[in-house]
Order: sequence, then structure tokens, then C-alpha cells
Amino acid sequence: MTTAYDLVILGGGIGGYTAAIRASQLGLKTAIVEQDKLGGTCLHKGCIPTKALLRSAEVYRTVKESSVFGIEANKTALHFCRVQERKENIVHTLYNGVQSLIKKGEIAVYEGTGRLMGPSLFSPMSGTISVEMNDGTENVMLVPKHVIIATGSRPKNLTGLEPDEDMILSSNEALEMKKIPASIIIVGGGVIGVEWASMLADFGSDVTVLEYGNRILPSEDEAISNEMARQLIKRRVQIVVNAEIELDSLQKESGAVSIKTAAGETFSAEKMLVAAGRTANIERIGLENAEIKVENGVIQVNEWMQTSESHIYAVGDVVGGLQLAHVASYEGTTAVEHIAGQASDPVDYSSVPRCIYAYPEAASVGMTEQQAASKKIDIKTSEFPFQASGKALVYGETEGFVKVVADARTDDILGVHIVGPHATELISEATLAHMLNASGWELGTMIHPHPSLSEAVGETALMMSGKAIHF
Repeated sequence: MTTAYDLVILGGGIGGYTAAIRASQLGLKTAIVEQDKLGGTCLHKGCIPTKALLRSAEVYRTVKESSVFGIEANKTALHFCRVQERKENIVHTLYNGVQSLIKKGEIAVYEGTGRLMGPSLFSPMSGTISVEMNDGTENVMLVPKHVIIATGSRPKNLTGLEPDEDMILSSNEALEMKKIPASIIIVGGGVIGVEWASMLADFGSDVTVLEYGNRILPSEDEAISNEMARQLIKRRVQIVVNAEIELDSLQKESGAVSIKTAAGETFSAEKMLVAAGRTANIERIGLENAEIKVENGVIQVNEWMQTSESHIYAVGDVVGGLQLAHVASYEGTTAVEHIAGQASDPVDYSSVPRCIYAYPEAASVGMTEQQAASKKIDIKTSEFPFQASGKALVYGETEGFVKVVADARTDDILGVHIVGPHATELISEATLAHMLNASGWELGTMIHPHPSLSEAVGETALMMSGKAIHF
């Protein structure tokens, strides 16, 4: 069977289904090819399930510490099976919602594995999609005018530390754990490793983080990295930096896994979670049948998400860069609007908010102080501690701060970095300010409600000109 479309999207994750919905709105006849479930990693193996677990961990920690609010909880018990049930219910609800949106947009969904074909009797150009259907029926041929590759990514394996579904886990297997391990080694101190370290510490695990670099969260501002490390250590998470692992030292015996570092230290735990980043899913999708450039394991695209084959686009984790769900979604929309001749501006990656849903939360947008310095920009910075925030005191979370990095000459905001309560919500205000090239004066003189955590953002901006009221 051969069917023609205006657009066929390989992959039904957040980048793919967002693109499909926008294409439908613009009147394009659209199909998605998805080998598993609509929603992809974000919905089923990433953003949503991990945040559901983090929320349960937060509630558990809060209940245990409720005496500081004048409330005595006589019995606090963790029923992890119910935690997992809640996570699955949330995922199921959102999955149904995605399916409804796709149905509403009259978007065709082919459940199977899609592969790009070269020029053939179906089309003089590469891009025809051969779909091997999951139900074993005959392959389907889709002939689109345009293609978007949105096949996502998977947890990166380290040679010698491949997941075994028992002692060594990736984030995929960790999400399916039946019980909380008494102890765990987390290899990698990036965002994924830090979020799991925070969650499992709250659930009662003895957590050790082994980070190859000289600090955790190496892509974030150094002040954020240092504060997050301090807070995790305060909660008895062991953080080891400059940890060069000797892969051939791995031992699995007597219900424990152990590994050595080049420094001669040995670490042992019940489980090991490998959080060493993600790998783009570019294999077995027929890239070799088209003139598509791949470098460093990711597809190369221009500012409109076009590959070197102008009718074939790619979005999300397969293009590298910021591997974030909201980036994939925005890239998908940008690609579709460019296809439809309605694109206004390409993606501005400098204004993408980055969020870490650990305890405490952290979020940032724009340049770090170190990045600005490397570009030889004359900068000024300010920090406002949440200890000086009335709402933070009321909320019971006074650790952390807001940091603003600005151009010393123009006062334009270059970056905002937050670690503390509700940082992942507060960053939206800063993102808007950054996108609009606001100055510290404009952000600071905006009227913020009182009492609110957002006041800390305004006060930080005012500090640069010596006008902060509460610090």
C-alpha cells in the first residue's frame, strides 16, 4: 500500500507529535510513524515519570520533617509500590491525552518501524518511508513531500557497564524498580544523575555519585553547581569528583556491585545507575539512503532544522545540542512552520531555560558567569539569598539564591541562575526578560507580588545598581 502525505514524521515523541499537531493546524496532511508509544521518552521513560517519583520523594521528605511546621506525624511509611502506581497513572492519563490530540488533528499513526528510502519508482527524491508494521502485515510505503526525523535518544552505555536489569541500571530500568535499594552508586553527576541522587536520598538510599569532571552539573554556573553539591552532601549524599572509573575493575557478587577509580578508591553498593548522557537514535532509519550529514553521532541541520536534503528536517535529541523536551517541541514547531512558509525566526537557543528537578531545584537561562568571562565580556553579577525572602521563610526553604549576570556596559541581562524553592517555575520570568533583552533595571522595577518567591528575582536585578530594598 502506498499513501501520499504532505509531511511524514519519524518518531512520535514530544518533538514529533508537537510537529504533527502544528502541521495539522496549518492544513498539512500528516502522518506519524512510531514503533512504540506516542509520547516517546519524555512521557514514558523521562520527564514525566521521573518528576512523578521526585514529587513522591518530596512529599515523603516533607512529612518526615513536618515537626518544623508544628505538625507531628506519628507514623511515616513509604509504600513504593503505590508510588509506582501513581507514576503509571499519571503517564497513562497524559498518554490518553496525546492520543486524543492526534485523533482530533486527524493525524495518521503507523505503528511500526520507519526507514528512509532513496530515489525509487515511488519518488524521484529520497524520503519515501518504508514502514515495517508491528502487527506483521505487509510493509506500508508513505510518500511525503517533506519528512521530519524525530527519533529521539536512549541512555548512553559505557563499555563494561551495560545495563543487566539487575545490578547495573540505566534510567530506563531504574524507573521500573520494585523497591528502593539500600545503597546505590550513580555514575555521572549531570542533570540525570543529580535528580536520581536527590530522589533516592529522600527515599532513604545511601547514595554515592561518581563524577568524571571536577564538579557536578558541569554545564551550569559554578555557583549553582557548588550550592547543589553542598545541599546534597548535607543530606548525606557522597559526591566524588575527578572520579576516573576503571571499567575492568567492575565486580558483581554477593548481592553487591563494586568498582574502582584510578585514584585507588573502591566503591560498593547494592545497585549501580549509569547516568552518562544520551545517544541519538540514528541507526536503522535509512540515513545512508539520503544525503544527510551526521557528525559526532547527531544529524546536522541548519537554523530551520533542515538537513542537507532540504525537504528532510530533523528535530530533538537526534540533532544534539540541548537535549530537552521543550527544545524538541519548539524545534518541531519551527520546522513545520518553515515547511509551510510561515516561519518567523529560527530557534534562539540562548533563551532556552534549563531545569533541574532535584531538591533543591535549580534552573537557569542564558550565559553562566564563566561563559561570559570566556567571551571577554565586561560583566557585573549579583546574588540574592532566599534567606532574605519572606515567602521562602514561610515556605520553610531558605537555602539557595538567585544570581543575575549582566553586561556591565549596557545593563542587559546575560543570564539568570536560580537554586532554591520552585526555581523551575521562577525561571520563566527570567526567560522572558532574557528573550526581550531586558535590562536589570527593567526586571527589577517590575512590580512583584508580596510575599512571593519571585520577589527574589526582582531584588537580585536591583542589587546590581545598589537599589535592592531587602538585602
